[in-house]
Amino acid sequence: MDNRQSILKEQVAALPLAPGVYQFLDRSGDIIYVGKAKSLRKRVSSYFVRNKDHSAKVRVLVRQIAEIRHIVVDSEQDALLLENSLIKTHQPRYNILLKDDKTYPWIVLRRENFPRVESTRIVRHDGSQYFGPYGSLSMQHSILEFIREVIPLRTCKLNLSPQAIARGRYGVCLQYHLGNCKGPCVGAQSEEEYAELVEMVKDVLKGDLRPVRRYLEENMRAAAEELKFELAQRFKQRLDALENYRSRSVIVSAKIVDCDIFSLLEDDDAAYCNFIRLRHGSIVALHTVKLATGIGAPQPEMLTLAIQYIVENISHDLSREVIVPFLPSTTLLFDKVNFTVPKRGEKADLLEFSLKSARIYRAEQMKNLEIKNPERHTERLMNAMQRELHLDRQPRHIECFDNSNLQGTNPVASCVVFRDGKPSRKEYRHFNIKTVVGPDDFASMREIVYRRYSRLLEEGAELPDLIIVDGGKGQLSSAYEVLCALGIEKRVPIVGLAKRIEEIFFPDDPMPYYLSRTGEPLKVVCHIRDEAHRFGITFHRLKRSNAFIKSELENIEGIGAKSLAQLLRKFRTVAKVREATAEELAEVVGEARAKKIIEYFKPLDNAETSKNESTEDI
Repeated sequence: MDNRQSILKEQVAALPLAPGVYQFLDRSGDIIYVGKAKSLRKRVSSYFVRNKDHSAKVRVLVRQIAEIRHIVVDSEQDALLLENSLIKTHQPRYNILLKDDKTYPWIVLRRENFPRVESTRIVRHDGSQYFGPYGSLSMQHSILEFIREVIPLRTCKLNLSPQAIARGRYGVCLQYHLGNCKGPCVGAQSEEEYAELVEMVKDVLKGDLRPVRRYLEENMRAAAEELKFELAQRFKQRLDALENYRSRSVIVSAKIVDCDIFSLLEDDDAAYCNFIRLRHGSIVALHTVKLATGIGAPQPEMLTLAIQYIVENISHDLSREVIVPFLPSTTLLFDKVNFTVPKRGEKADLLEFSLKSARIYRAEQMKNLEIKNPERHTERLMNAMQRELHLDRQPRHIECFDNSNLQGTNPVASCVVFRDGKPSRKEYRHFNIKTVVGPDDFASMREIVYRRYSRLLEEGAELPDLIIVDGGKGQLSSAYEVLCALGIEKRVPIVGLAKRIEEIFFPDDPMPYYLSRTGEPLKVVCHIRDEAHRFGITFHRLKRSNAFIKSELENIEGIGAKSLAQLLRKFRTVAKVREATAEELAEVVGEARAKKIIEYFKPLDNAETSKNESTEDI
């Protein structure tokens, strides 16, 4: 036992059995992990149990620990709060960390005389009211446009204090003449009347359009009764704008009035938590945060951290009902909140909609990463595939085999090559099956794998990092036998991919293995399999077509291999050869052979003509 291990053993033995928070430090004195525990000694000692099945991240973490610190607290809840605070302060690399550095658009009601409604990306604690954040700038712009079209508030930046208005130095602007502002700058509108309009803006931003509708309808009727038809028409236009906005907003259900929805999508080294706020049956806010998963991070803990972050920085409160895919790790931090885990119905549909939004956000993040930093994207993808498929190295070079035949006729096979997760089409290869008679996929697989890798070994060429066989245990066993015969079974890993439900099979393992349904490795593997199938089918169809053409034209007396090749090169199909004139045929194969081709197809043409004539008579 080295000196570091003996020191750590002493530190673990000295830990109390009380609840608290522990910190792991590396040789540089940096905090690399913070955790909480009901019993500090029991929890920390579990990291150093040799026979325990730790993940790769945990094993790497343990090798870097140089010092252990701890803080004792009174309860598990206090430990949770302290852990959260320390993680935010120190940002340890092996903890769950929020990666959301994007600034989202908000709508702000300024704290001032005659408040303005504006767009902002900066939230300040200045007494103003902030609504959002909005998932996209277009969503925020459409809401602001609607408010300014329907509710007449000022847009100027004048100081409208009572003293400034009393000086009488301001004059009305164009917005006043257009009817979009009632002129508070010249005292034409009281603060009380303006405050009523501001309350309606708040209702709209909270998703409740009913007060605005009542206001517009009452003013339209009053204007009509006073015979002010132009003013009544203006209110009518605003009512139409209200209906148009309502049709564009996301209406969920009259049964579900107010609730918040959280979904969690876990990826290889990150997780995405989507938040949706539902008010009066309409979605009024949507937001997604990204988290680094850390080590051994259960989903309930990630969900708890994401909800805490969203409450503290975005929503500032929670609805009485919160819909989640599973219960968070603790509900003690959220007072008077009822967490619901729906299995079916409209609430389950809302949860699925939230999860779909998280998937879209993740796809956008992946696409941006691929565009901005393709090397980093490739490295992350290769690491994920290595981890998911239990490989000893990154699968930078992958080859996939697929057989294709029609009841044993024209058997062919294909080999596609992927480099860094992308097709390398110049390296694709077709194989004509030479030694197998009849529909025997296993024997065909043995033949093409042997031909491929015996040739690579003879040429001293590079072997792949991974071989994928399109098929189940039978095709995999056939290919693996060949690798063993060539003596490369330990140099090149091989897996089989079943066609129906994407089951992965490993040699000498009868049980299938399932890749994560949401991870990128499964998408890449299925893409490789589909590409091998497409490439093989295309070649098989071409071979069948050529076989038919050759068998048809070879029946003509005097047409040999050379004449056949010339005809195919010129006319491509039997139908075009048959439709060609004697002059066109003579240009290719000469007059004598052209005459024989015309005579060969003439009986067929006569038979079809007779058939058509008899049909017309009927």
